[in-house]
Amino acid sequence: MLHSAGSVLTVNVGRATITDYTECPSGTGIDKRPVDGPVRVTAPGPKGVGGSGLAGDDVCNTRFHGGDHQAVYVYAREDLDVWERELGRELPNGAFGENLTTRGLDITGTLVGERWRIGRELLVQVTAPRIPCLTFAGWLDQRGWLKRFTQAAVPGAYLRVLEPGEIRSGDRIEVVHRPDHEVTVAFQFRAVTTERTLLPRVLAAGDALHPEARAKALDYVAKAERRRTAAADR
Repeated sequence: MLHSAGSVLTVNVGRATITDYTECPSGTGIDKRPVDGPVRVTAPGPKGVGGSGLAGDDVCNTRFHGGDHQAVYVYAREDLDVWERELGRELPNGAFGENLTTRGLDITGTLVGERWRIGRELLVQVTAPRIPCLTFAGWLDQRGWLKRFTQAAVPGAYLRVLEPGEIRSGDRIEVVHRPDHEVTVAFQFRAVTTERTLLPRVLAAGDALHPEARAKALDYVAKAERRRTAAADR
């Protein structure tokens, strides 16, 4: 059974631009703008090799961005509206470097592993929250932005592509699978930023986790077990 969730307000892509706030020699594609007409979305390939999942969208620093598990970045218009009021400035669709600006979907409360049908063809799966970087801070040009964004814990979500397809502004988003665990986008974000004791519980999301997030959680659990063993031996 399909469950109505929301819609795509705009599909946003960005071209590489050389700036003074990123050290990547090829620049940054964070300045994303809404585009007319359909955009093809596919799995771009492994991180470090593949970039964005959207045709015509540039990912410059493939060490940290892009790849199959970060193929599409989504942010809710409702959350942008809150930031507009807090920052006292206009934030047009695409302002956070998101590929999809949505309406009617609680991105923060979305579960890792949730699957969405977007339009008629595209099937995606939620993999991870966005972790803010220096390029994001430079682009926003907002004092203390990394700390402020982290404390708010409204990070938006990355998606992997399960079935490729074309999408466009106005497409309906349907939640076709919602897993049975507690690991929301916000929960995972807090676990990897401000509340690391939550990391073991992130593993409940299983194979849906971004591989880097899974490795980080497993490493935390292993170190905690070694500390317990060492304490017991003393």
